[in-house]
Amino acid sequence: MTHERTTMTTTPLRVTVWGENVHEKVEQHVADRYPDGMHGAIAAGIAENLPDAVVRTATMDEPEHGLTESVLEQTDVLTWWGHAAHADVDDEVVERVHRHVLAGMGLVVLHSGHWSKIFTKLMGTTCTLRWRSEHDQELVWTVNPQHPITRGVPNPIVIPEQEMYGEYFDVPTPDELIFISGFTGGEVFRSGMTYRRGFGKIFFFSPGDQDFPVYFHPDVRRVISNGAEWARPERERATPTLLRYDLGEYFDGKDYSGPIDEPVEA
Repeated sequence: MTHERTTMTTTPLRVTVWGENVHEKVEQHVADRYPDGMHGAIAAGIAENLPDAVVRTATMDEPEHGLTESVLEQTDVLTWWGHAAHADVDDEVVERVHRHVLAGMGLVVLHSGHWSKIFTKLMGTTCTLRWRSEHDQELVWTVNPQHPITRGVPNPIVIPEQEMYGEYFDVPTPDELIFISGFTGGEVFRSGMTYRRGFGKIFFFSPGDQDFPVYFHPDVRRVISNGAEWARPERERATPTLLRYDLGEYFDGKDYSGPIDEPVEA
C-alpha cells in the first residue's frame, strides 16, 4: 500500500474554483446574470477577500474537467459548484479529488454541489433535501459566532431572492454547524456545516444559484472566502495509510502486504 505525499502547504493560499459551466452555456438569462460564469464570480469574490491568494478556475468542459493530477497537487482548497450535469462528471476525476481530500486538500462545496458525486461519496448518504425556486428571501443566521468562517459576516445575512433549501437534508451530523437559514415559506435549513474526512477539511455552504445573483452578494463572497481560508491544509499532504509496526517500534512502519503472512503454496 503506497504512502502518497505532496508538497507542504504553501503561502499564499492556492484555490481552484471548479464550475460545471453548463447553465451559462445553454440558458441566456444565466449567461446575462453571470457573464464570466458562476465560477468566475466565485473566483472574483475569493480574490477580493483574500488578495494574497492564488485563485484559478477550472470547468467541466476542459480535459479531465480541468482537475488533472498536476492541478490538484498545486491546489490547497478546491471549491465545487455543479447542478445540471452531476452524472456526467468522470468517475476517475471523482476518485482523484476524493484521494486528494483524504490526503489533506480542503473542499468547499457550494449550493447544488450537495448532490455531486464527490460530496455524496464523502458523506456516504443520499444528500437529498427539499427545494423550491420561487424567489424566497433567505436569512442566514450564524449559530457558531466564534468560528473563523463567520469572521466579518453580519447576523443574519439577508439574501433578497434565493432558491429555498429545506430539511430534511440527508447528510451525516456535521462536526460543526455554522449557519442555519430561514425562508419566506417558513422552512429552515442547515446552510453552513463543516466535516473532516481523512486529513481533509470540508465546508458545505448552500446559498448560491444560477437563477439569482447570489454570488455577487458581498456577505456570501466573504463566507466562501473564509471557508476557503479555514479549509486550507495545516500539514504536509499525505494519504492515511495502513502500516504494520513491530513490537517496540514506533516510527518506521511497514507497508501492509495482506491478511495472510505465509500463504500455503498450491
